[in-house]
Amino acid sequence: MPEQAPKILGTGLVALDLVVSADPDSPVRSWAGGTCGNVLSILAWLGWDAYPIARLNDDAAAVRVKADFKRWGVHLDLADCGPAANTPIIVQQIKASSSGGSTHRFSWSCLRCGGWLPSFKPITRHVVDQVVPYIPETSVYFFDRVSRGALDLATQASEGGAVVMFEPSGRGDEKLFKEALGLAHIVKYADQRMADLAASDGSGNLRLEIQTLGSEGLRFRLPRNRRNPGWRTLNSAPAPDVRDSCGSGDWCTAGILSKLASRGVETLDAASVTSVTTALKFGQELAAWNCAFEGARGGMYAQSQAVAVRPDLFLPAASHAATQHVNNSPAADLVSCPRCEAA
Repeated sequence: MPEQAPKILGTGLVALDLVVSADPDSPVRSWAGGTCGNVLSILAWLGWDAYPIARLNDDAAAVRVKADFKRWGVHLDLADCGPAANTPIIVQQIKASSSGGSTHRFSWSCLRCGGWLPSFKPITRHVVDQVVPYIPETSVYFFDRVSRGALDLATQASEGGAVVMFEPSGRGDEKLFKEALGLAHIVKYADQRMADLAASDGSGNLRLEIQTLGSEGLRFRLPRNRRNPGWRTLNSAPAPDVRDSCGSGDWCTAGILSKLASRGVETLDAASVTSVTTALKFGQELAAWNCAFEGARGGMYAQSQAVAVRPDLFLPAASHAATQHVNNSPAADLVSCPRCEAA
C-alpha cells in the first residue's frame, strides 16, 4: 500500500495574480497566488494533499484561481466557504532595472479603469464546523492572516497533532496577533516588516522561529533547544539567474515544511539542529531557483528543460510541463473589477 501523502490545510491570502512581464511582447499571465495560495500550490506540486480554506465565489477571478489550483492537484473542498466574497486580485508588474536585473511592484488597481481591485476577506468562525472533518491526519495548518475563524481552526489542528505555522505580513488585530503567536509551532516573518518580533521570548508552543533577511539569507532559533536557544544565521543560496524574486519566500516556506512537518508536530519535535538546518537550506535552494522565472511560481509553468536547471532538487516539473498555460489577452481584458462590471 502506498504511503499516505502529507496533508496541509491553509487559510489566508488566496488571490488571482496578474503577472505583467518585463518583456512588453510577453503575454500577461494569470495564476493562483497570495502567500497561502502559493505555499499550498507548491506543496501540492511536491506531492502533498493541499486544502485551501477560502471564500471564493463564482466571479471570473475565482474561476481562474480554481482552475489553476486543479492543475496542480490542490483540493477545492474548502475553497468556497461562506459567506462568499469577491476574489482578491493582485497585479505584479515586473520591470528591468538599470543594473541589468529586474524589480517588481504590486498594484491593487484595475488595469482597465484604475479602480480598486477586490481585497482580502478573512474566513469567519462559521467555517469551523465545515472544516473540522478535514482536520484528522492533517500534518500542517498554515495561516498568514489573523481572524477569529483562523485561530479557532489553528487550535483544533494543534490539538490534533498538526504543526501550526504562522507567517504574518502584518499585525492586524493586536489581540488576535498575540494569540496567533501563542498558538504557532513555527513562525516566519521578514525583518523589514516585523523586526521587533525577534526581541520577544516566544510562547511555550514555539519550536522554530525564522526571520528572513532578504538577499542576506535568514536567521533562526530553536527556543526549546536548551543547549543553544539563540539565533543562528544562514547565508542565502546562490541564484545564478535572477529574473524575478517574487514568491521566493513562499518557496522557502514550502521547502521547510516539506522536510520538517510531513507527519505533524511529531516530526518537528524529533528534528535535530542538523535536520532543521538542512530543511532551511532546502527552502533557500527552492527560493533561489524560483528567481530564474517571472511570477511567484513561474518555474512550475516552465518547460521541463528550463526547470531542470537544478535537477539535484528533484523538482517534479516534468510531469506538469504539458499543462503550461498563459492568457494571451491584453492586460486590461484579463479581468473585470466590480466597478467595471457595474458600469
